[in-house]
Amino acid sequence: MNQSNLTPITIIGAGLGGLVLARVLHMNGIAAIVYEAEASPMARSQGGMLDIHDHNGQIALKVAGLHDKFQEIIFHGAQASRVLDKDGKVLHADTDDGTGGRPEVRRGELRRILLESIPAENIRWGHKVATVTSLGGGQHSATFTNGTTITTRLLIGADGAWSKVRSLLCQDKPTYTGTTFIETYLHEADTHYQTSAEAVGAGSLFVTAPGKGILAHREPDGSLHTYIALNKPTEWFAEMDLSNKDAALSRIAAEFSGWAPELTTLITKGETTPVARPLHTLPAEIKWERIPGVTLLGDAAHLMVPSGEGANLAMYDGAELGKAIAANPDNIEAALQAYEKDLFIRSSAEAKEAIRMHQILFGDNAPQSLLEFFRNPGPA
Repeated sequence: MNQSNLTPITIIGAGLGGLVLARVLHMNGIAAIVYEAEASPMARSQGGMLDIHDHNGQIALKVAGLHDKFQEIIFHGAQASRVLDKDGKVLHADTDDGTGGRPEVRRGELRRILLESIPAENIRWGHKVATVTSLGGGQHSATFTNGTTITTRLLIGADGAWSKVRSLLCQDKPTYTGTTFIETYLHEADTHYQTSAEAVGAGSLFVTAPGKGILAHREPDGSLHTYIALNKPTEWFAEMDLSNKDAALSRIAAEFSGWAPELTTLITKGETTPVARPLHTLPAEIKWERIPGVTLLGDAAHLMVPSGEGANLAMYDGAELGKAIAANPDNIEAALQAYEKDLFIRSSAEAKEAIRMHQILFGDNAPQSLLEFFRNPGPA
Protein backbone atom coordinates (compact mmCIF):
# COMPACT_ATOMS: atom_id res chain seq x y z
CA MET A 1 0.00 0.00 0.00
CA ASN A 2 1.36 3.41 -0.94
CA GLN A 3 0.45 6.37 1.21
CA SER A 4 1.79 9.90 1.14
CA ASN A 5 1.30 12.03 4.23
CA LEU A 6 2.66 15.46 5.04
CA THR A 7 3.74 15.70 8.68
CA PRO A 8 5.31 18.78 10.27
CA ILE A 9 7.92 16.93 12.36
CA THR A 10 9.06 13.34 11.81
CA ILE A 11 11.36 11.49 14.20
CA ILE A 12 12.97 8.31 12.88
CA GLY A 13 13.70 5.97 15.79
CA ALA A 14 11.99 5.30 19.13
CA GLY A 15 15.15 4.92 21.16
CA LEU A 16 15.75 6.95 24.30
CA GLY A 17 16.86 10.09 22.45
CA GLY A 18 13.98 10.10 19.97
CA LEU A 19 11.47 9.52 22.75
CA VAL A 20 12.83 12.33 24.94
CA LEU A 21 12.53 14.65 21.95
CA ALA A 22 8.96 13.49 21.27
CA ARG A 23 8.06 13.97 24.93
CA VAL A 24 9.48 17.51 25.12
CA LEU A 25 7.70 18.50 21.92
CA HIS A 26 4.43 16.99 23.21
CA MET A 27 4.78 18.96 26.47
CA ASN A 28 5.05 22.14 24.39
CA GLY A 29 2.05 21.34 22.22
CA ILE A 30 4.13 20.64 19.12
CA ALA A 31 2.95 17.78 16.91
CA ALA A 32 5.50 15.09 16.00
CA ILE A 33 5.28 11.51 14.80
CA VAL A 34 7.86 8.86 15.69
CA TYR A 35 8.50 6.02 13.23
CA GLU A 36 10.15 2.91 14.65
CA ALA A 37 11.41 -0.20 12.84
CA GLU A 38 10.51 -2.59 15.68
CA ALA A 39 7.06 -4.15 15.47
CA SER A 40 6.09 -3.23 19.04
CA PRO A 41 7.57 -2.01 22.34
CA MET A 42 8.12 -5.66 23.32
CA ALA A 43 9.70 -6.78 20.03
CA ARG A 44 13.09 -7.45 21.62
CA SER A 45 15.05 -7.18 24.83
CA GLN A 46 16.05 -3.58 25.48
CA GLY A 47 19.48 -4.36 26.87
CA GLY A 48 20.81 -4.23 30.39
CA MET A 49 21.60 -1.54 32.93
CA LEU A 50 22.30 2.13 32.22
CA ASP A 51 23.95 4.62 34.56
CA ILE A 52 22.10 7.89 34.14
CA HIS A 53 24.34 10.87 34.86
CA ASP A 54 23.37 13.97 36.78
CA HIS A 55 25.06 16.33 34.28
CA ASN A 56 23.23 15.21 31.13
CA GLY A 57 20.84 12.22 31.24
CA GLN A 58 19.09 13.34 34.41
CA ILE A 59 18.89 16.91 33.14
CA ALA A 60 17.11 15.58 30.04
CA LEU A 61 14.63 13.67 32.20
CA LYS A 62 13.94 16.81 34.23
CA VAL A 63 13.27 18.76 31.02
CA ALA A 64 10.90 15.95 30.03
CA GLY A 65 9.13 16.13 33.41
CA LEU A 66 10.02 12.51 34.19
CA HIS A 67 12.70 12.76 36.86
CA ASP A 68 10.35 11.60 39.63
CA LYS A 69 9.35 8.52 37.63
CA PHE A 70 13.02 7.87 36.89
CA GLN A 71 13.78 7.83 40.61
CA GLU A 72 11.15 5.14 41.09
CA ILE A 73 13.00 2.69 38.81
CA ILE A 74 16.54 3.15 40.20
CA PHE A 75 18.29 -0.12 41.13
CA HIS A 76 19.73 0.97 44.45
CA GLY A 77 23.19 -0.36 45.23
CA ALA A 78 24.19 -0.79 41.59
CA GLN A 79 26.57 2.18 41.53
CA ALA A 80 29.06 -0.04 43.34
CA SER A 81 32.07 -1.04 41.23
CA ARG A 82 34.98 -3.44 41.56
CA VAL A 83 38.28 -3.81 39.69
CA LEU A 84 39.91 -7.23 39.86
CA ASP A 85 43.07 -8.57 38.28
CA LYS A 86 43.06 -11.74 36.20
CA ASP A 87 43.84 -13.79 39.31
CA GLY A 88 40.67 -12.55 41.01
CA LYS A 89 42.46 -10.21 43.42
CA VAL A 90 40.46 -7.09 44.29
CA LEU A 91 42.42 -4.03 43.18
CA HIS A 92 39.72 -1.42 43.82
CA ALA A 93 36.20 -1.39 45.23
CA ASP A 94 33.62 1.37 45.52
CA THR A 95 30.37 0.94 47.41
CA ASP A 96 27.07 2.64 46.59
CA ASP A 97 25.97 4.88 49.45
CA GLY A 98 23.11 6.34 47.43
CA THR A 99 24.77 9.72 46.91
CA GLY A 100 26.49 9.13 43.56
CA GLY A 101 25.58 11.01 40.43
CA ARG A 102 25.05 8.01 38.15
CA PRO A 103 22.29 5.73 39.48
CA GLU A 104 21.55 2.58 37.49
CA VAL A 105 18.27 1.68 35.83
CA ARG A 106 17.17 -0.94 33.36
CA ARG A 107 17.10 0.42 29.83
CA GLY A 108 13.74 -1.23 29.19
CA GLU A 109 12.18 0.40 32.24
CA LEU A 110 13.50 3.81 31.23
CA ARG A 111 12.10 3.35 27.73
CA ARG A 112 8.77 2.29 29.25
CA ILE A 113 8.28 5.50 31.24
CA LEU A 114 9.14 7.52 28.14
CA LEU A 115 6.66 5.59 26.00
CA GLU A 116 3.95 6.04 28.61
CA SER A 117 4.50 9.81 28.53
CA ILE A 118 3.69 10.12 24.82
CA PRO A 119 0.28 9.55 23.18
CA ALA A 120 0.29 6.06 21.67
CA GLU A 121 -0.96 7.40 18.33
CA ASN A 122 2.21 9.49 18.00
CA ILE A 123 4.35 6.36 17.53
CA ARG A 124 4.13 4.22 14.39
CA TRP A 125 5.61 0.76 14.97
CA GLY A 126 6.80 -1.55 12.20
CA HIS A 127 8.16 1.27 10.06
CA LYS A 128 11.74 0.51 9.00
CA VAL A 129 13.25 3.15 6.75
CA ALA A 130 14.24 1.98 3.27
CA THR A 131 15.20 5.32 1.70
CA VAL A 132 15.20 9.01 2.51
CA THR A 133 15.07 11.70 -0.17
CA SER A 134 15.49 15.46 -0.26
CA LEU A 135 12.60 17.14 -2.07
CA GLY A 136 14.01 20.65 -1.91
CA GLY A 137 12.66 23.63 -0.04
CA GLY A 138 13.47 22.01 3.30
CA GLN A 139 11.13 19.07 2.74
CA HIS A 140 12.13 15.41 2.77
CA SER A 141 10.44 12.10 2.19
CA ALA A 142 10.98 8.75 3.89
CA THR A 143 9.92 5.47 2.37
CA PHE A 144 9.53 2.47 4.64
CA THR A 145 9.94 -1.22 3.87
CA ASN A 146 6.20 -1.72 4.43
CA GLY A 147 5.50 0.47 1.37
CA THR A 148 4.46 3.61 3.24
CA THR A 149 5.93 6.96 2.18
CA ILE A 150 5.70 10.16 4.21
CA THR A 151 6.73 13.73 3.46
CA THR A 152 7.87 16.03 6.23
CA ARG A 153 8.97 19.60 6.84
CA LEU A 154 11.46 18.48 9.52
CA LEU A 155 13.14 15.07 9.44
CA ILE A 156 15.07 14.08 12.58
CA GLY A 157 17.34 11.06 12.49
CA ALA A 158 17.33 9.30 15.84
CA ASP A 159 17.97 6.04 14.02
CA GLY A 160 21.22 4.93 15.59
CA ALA A 161 24.62 3.85 14.35
CA TRP A 162 23.56 2.90 10.83
CA SER A 163 21.32 5.91 10.35
CA LYS A 164 19.66 6.31 6.97
CA VAL A 165 18.94 9.97 7.67
CA ARG A 166 22.65 10.74 8.16
CA SER A 167 23.25 10.32 4.42
CA LEU A 168 21.29 13.53 3.78
CA LEU A 169 23.83 15.53 5.79
CA CYS A 170 27.23 13.87 5.35
CA GLN A 171 28.94 10.82 3.94
CA ASP A 172 30.63 9.68 7.17
CA LYS A 173 30.02 6.03 8.01
CA PRO A 174 30.89 4.05 11.14
CA THR A 175 34.25 2.27 11.14
CA TYR A 176 35.23 -0.80 13.18
CA THR A 177 37.40 0.05 16.18
CA GLY A 178 39.12 -3.34 16.31
CA THR A 179 37.26 -4.43 19.44
CA THR A 180 34.17 -6.61 19.74
CA PHE A 181 32.07 -7.27 22.83
CA ILE A 182 30.51 -10.71 23.27
CA GLU A 183 27.36 -10.52 25.40
CA THR A 184 26.03 -13.32 27.62
CA TYR A 185 24.20 -13.89 30.93
CA LEU A 186 24.27 -16.07 34.02
CA HIS A 187 20.87 -16.39 35.72
CA GLU A 188 20.21 -16.94 39.44
CA ALA A 189 23.89 -16.35 39.96
CA ASP A 190 23.82 -16.15 43.76
CA THR A 191 22.44 -19.68 43.85
CA HIS A 192 24.28 -21.37 40.99
CA TYR A 193 27.48 -19.35 40.52
CA GLN A 194 28.25 -18.00 43.95
CA THR A 195 31.96 -17.27 43.46
CA SER A 196 31.29 -15.40 40.24
CA ALA A 197 28.45 -13.46 41.91
CA GLU A 198 30.83 -12.50 44.72
CA ALA A 199 33.42 -11.36 42.18
CA VAL A 200 30.92 -9.08 40.45
CA GLY A 201 29.55 -7.73 43.74
CA ALA A 202 26.52 -5.49 43.99
CA GLY A 203 27.14 -3.44 40.87
CA SER A 204 29.77 -3.56 38.12
CA LEU A 205 32.94 -5.59 37.63
CA PHE A 206 35.96 -4.58 35.53
CA VAL A 207 38.74 -7.05 34.77
CA THR A 208 40.88 -5.67 31.99
CA ALA A 209 44.17 -6.36 30.25
CA PRO A 210 45.79 -5.14 27.03
CA GLY A 211 43.39 -5.93 24.20
CA LYS A 212 40.86 -7.85 26.26
CA GLY A 213 38.65 -7.77 29.32
CA ILE A 214 35.64 -9.12 31.19
CA LEU A 215 33.02 -6.53 32.14
CA ALA A 216 29.92 -7.56 34.07
CA HIS A 217 27.11 -6.07 36.11
CA ARG A 218 24.40 -7.36 38.35
CA GLU A 219 20.79 -6.95 37.26
CA PRO A 220 17.78 -6.56 39.59
CA ASP A 221 16.64 -10.15 38.98
CA GLY A 222 19.96 -11.56 40.21
CA SER A 223 21.38 -12.19 36.73
CA LEU A 224 24.96 -11.37 35.85
CA HIS A 225 25.17 -9.59 32.48
CA THR A 226 28.62 -10.03 30.96
CA TYR A 227 30.46 -8.38 28.09
CA ILE A 228 33.68 -10.10 27.02
CA ALA A 229 35.92 -7.66 25.17
CA LEU A 230 38.42 -8.88 22.58
CA ASN A 231 40.59 -6.87 20.25
CA LYS A 232 40.26 -9.07 17.15
CA PRO A 233 39.42 -8.58 13.46
CA THR A 234 35.80 -9.13 12.50
CA GLU A 235 36.83 -12.25 10.57
CA TRP A 236 37.86 -13.95 13.81
CA PHE A 237 34.30 -13.69 15.10
CA ALA A 238 32.74 -14.48 11.71
CA GLU A 239 34.45 -17.86 11.75
CA MET A 240 32.54 -18.83 14.91
CA ASP A 241 29.06 -20.30 14.94
CA LEU A 242 27.61 -18.37 17.88
CA SER A 243 24.48 -20.51 17.77
CA ASN A 244 26.72 -23.39 18.90
CA LYS A 245 26.90 -21.75 22.31
CA ASP A 246 29.25 -24.08 24.15
CA ALA A 247 31.80 -24.30 21.35
CA ALA A 248 31.78 -20.54 20.78
CA LEU A 249 32.15 -19.71 24.45
CA SER A 250 34.90 -22.29 24.82
CA ARG A 251 36.87 -20.65 22.02
CA ILE A 252 36.35 -17.20 23.54
CA ALA A 253 37.35 -18.46 27.00
CA ALA A 254 40.60 -19.81 25.55
CA GLU A 255 41.67 -16.18 25.11
CA PHE A 256 41.52 -15.90 28.91
CA SER A 257 43.53 -19.01 29.71
CA GLY A 258 45.01 -18.78 33.19
CA TRP A 259 42.47 -16.28 34.48
CA ALA A 260 40.71 -17.07 37.76
CA PRO A 261 37.87 -19.63 37.40
CA GLU A 262 35.31 -17.30 39.02
CA LEU A 263 36.04 -14.94 36.11
CA THR A 264 36.12 -17.45 33.25
CA THR A 265 32.87 -18.97 34.55
CA LEU A 266 31.22 -15.73 33.40
CA ILE A 267 32.16 -16.89 29.90
CA THR A 268 32.06 -20.68 29.88
CA LYS A 269 28.78 -21.06 31.78
CA GLY A 270 26.93 -18.38 29.82
CA GLU A 271 23.28 -19.43 29.65
CA THR A 272 22.20 -17.41 26.64
CA THR A 273 23.29 -17.62 23.01
CA PRO A 274 26.26 -15.26 22.84
CA VAL A 275 25.79 -12.08 20.82
CA ALA A 276 28.71 -10.38 19.08
CA ARG A 277 28.64 -6.60 19.27
CA PRO A 278 31.46 -5.14 17.18
CA LEU A 279 32.27 -1.61 18.30
CA HIS A 280 32.04 1.05 15.61
CA THR A 281 32.64 4.76 15.77
CA LEU A 282 32.16 7.92 13.73
CA PRO A 283 34.93 10.55 13.53
CA ALA A 284 35.26 12.46 16.80
CA GLU A 285 35.08 15.76 14.91
CA ILE A 286 32.04 14.84 12.79
CA LYS A 287 29.95 17.81 11.68
CA TRP A 288 27.96 18.90 8.66
CA GLU A 289 26.81 22.04 6.92
CA ARG A 290 23.33 23.21 7.90
CA ILE A 291 20.83 21.69 5.48
CA PRO A 292 17.25 22.95 5.87
CA GLY A 293 14.71 20.56 7.29
CA VAL A 294 16.91 17.77 8.65
CA THR A 295 19.12 17.03 11.67
CA LEU A 296 20.39 14.15 13.83
CA LEU A 297 20.67 13.14 17.47
CA GLY A 298 22.25 10.36 19.52
CA ASP A 299 24.32 7.66 17.81
CA ALA A 300 23.10 8.86 14.42
CA ALA A 301 24.95 12.12 15.12
CA HIS A 302 27.97 10.99 17.12
CA LEU A 303 28.46 7.23 17.43
CA MET A 304 31.36 6.51 19.76
CA VAL A 305 32.88 3.60 21.65
CA PRO A 306 31.06 2.70 24.89
CA SER A 307 31.98 5.05 27.72
CA GLY A 308 28.79 5.24 29.75
CA GLU A 309 27.71 8.38 27.90
CA GLY A 310 25.87 7.11 24.82
CA ALA A 311 22.34 6.90 26.23
CA ASN A 312 22.90 9.99 28.35
CA LEU A 313 24.02 12.04 25.36
CA ALA A 314 21.14 10.81 23.22
CA MET A 315 18.59 11.90 25.83
CA TYR A 316 20.36 15.22 26.34
CA ASP A 317 20.38 15.79 22.56
CA GLY A 318 16.65 15.07 22.46
CA ALA A 319 15.93 17.49 25.30
CA GLU A 320 18.10 20.24 23.82
CA LEU A 321 16.58 19.88 20.37
CA GLY A 322 13.08 19.88 21.82
CA LYS A 323 13.82 23.03 23.80
CA ALA A 324 15.30 24.75 20.74
CA ILE A 325 12.25 23.96 18.60
CA ALA A 326 9.86 25.04 21.36
CA ALA A 327 11.75 28.33 21.71
CA ASN A 328 11.65 28.98 17.95
CA PRO A 329 8.47 27.35 16.63
CA ASP A 330 8.21 29.85 13.78
CA ASN A 331 11.89 29.66 12.81
CA ILE A 332 12.92 26.01 12.78
CA GLU A 333 16.17 26.73 10.95
CA ALA A 334 17.28 29.09 13.72
CA ALA A 335 16.45 26.35 16.23
CA LEU A 336 18.46 23.74 14.33
CA GLN A 337 21.41 26.06 13.87
CA ALA A 338 21.60 26.76 17.60
CA TYR A 339 21.13 23.08 18.46
CA GLU A 340 23.82 21.84 16.08
CA LYS A 341 26.36 24.43 17.15
CA ASP A 342 26.28 23.10 20.71
CA LEU A 343 25.85 19.48 19.55
CA PHE A 344 29.15 19.52 17.65
CA ILE A 345 31.04 20.95 20.62
CA ARG A 346 29.75 18.48 23.22
CA SER A 347 29.84 15.42 20.96
CA SER A 348 33.44 16.06 19.92
CA ALA A 349 34.54 16.41 23.54
CA GLU A 350 32.69 13.26 24.60
CA ALA A 351 33.98 11.23 21.63
CA LYS A 352 37.57 12.10 22.52
CA GLU A 353 36.89 11.16 26.13
CA ALA A 354 35.36 7.85 24.99
CA ILE A 355 38.55 7.05 23.05
CA ARG A 356 40.57 7.84 26.18
CA MET A 357 38.35 5.54 28.26
CA HIS A 358 38.77 2.73 25.73
CA GLN A 359 42.55 3.04 26.06
CA ILE A 360 42.26 3.12 29.84
CA LEU A 361 40.28 -0.12 29.78
CA PHE A 362 42.11 -2.11 27.11
CA GLY A 363 45.34 -0.25 26.33
CA ASP A 364 48.91 -1.35 26.95
CA ASN A 365 48.85 -0.22 30.59
CA ALA A 366 45.65 -2.00 31.66
CA PRO A 367 44.63 -2.64 34.41
CA GLN A 368 46.96 -0.07 36.04
CA SER A 369 45.50 2.66 33.83
CA LEU A 370 42.01 1.79 35.11
CA LEU A 371 43.14 2.01 38.74
CA GLU A 372 44.64 5.41 38.05
CA PHE A 373 41.35 6.49 36.47
CA PHE A 374 39.36 5.53 39.55
CA ARG A 375 41.76 7.52 41.69
CA ASN A 376 41.63 10.53 39.37
CA PRO A 377 38.71 10.25 36.90
CA GLY A 378 39.14 13.68 35.31
CA PRO A 379 40.18 14.06 31.65
CA ALA A 380 43.89 13.71 30.98
